[in-house]
Amino acid sequence: MRVVIAEDNVLLSTGLELLLGTKGIEVAAVVTDGPGLVESVDLHRPDLVIADVRLPPSFRDEGIKAALAIRQAHPGLPVLVLSQYVEQVYARELLADGSGGVGYLLKDRVGRVGQFIDDLRRVAGGGTVMDPEVIAQLMAAGDANALDRLTNREREVLSLMAHGLSNAEIGRRLSVTDNAVHKHIGNIFAKLGLPASDGGHRRVLAVLTFLDHR
Repeated sequence: MRVVIAEDNVLLSTGLELLLGTKGIEVAAVVTDGPGLVESVDLHRPDLVIADVRLPPSFRDEGIKAALAIRQAHPGLPVLVLSQYVEQVYARELLADGSGGVGYLLKDRVGRVGQFIDDLRRVAGGGTVMDPEVIAQLMAAGDANALDRLTNREREVLSLMAHGLSNAEIGRRLSVTDNAVHKHIGNIFAKLGLPASDGGHRRVLAVLTFLDHR
């Protein structure tokens, strides 16, 4: 796997480069701004992009804007965004195309090496990974009526879905059968008004439903 990193904090970018190298992941380039990220992706054609939400010069949204531009220019290219804080609007924008291969993690998760590498590989494989704190805030920000339609167990299942877990992984985490997980997910989709024809990314649409009812 080859990655491009966009991060202006030298300590973090160097640490990421060293960490990924120990896991057999090649870092094709490290850049510090949005235009540099777009150019590096065009040049190196990586398998995954890791980008900070906020990059120079304004440190507002340069990173996420570059990530979104990359997703438009290279549909399906996996992007893992790192942020210091939960920024709901950016999380929603990243998920909006519903095509998978996206992640939004808080930077303190990088220190949990095993989980971080697992999340990175999940995104590279086309999955969706959201930081537990991001999911908690998206759900807390949702319309009370929408939340009330879900049972406590369905909320648990929705949260694990949004973290990118498969049905089997959810079943193991909650110690329930695959059939039980399938039933809970079906109930979630029905209660959130997501039609059966929506294909494999209804998990993402379910999270967006909460965000849309902020």
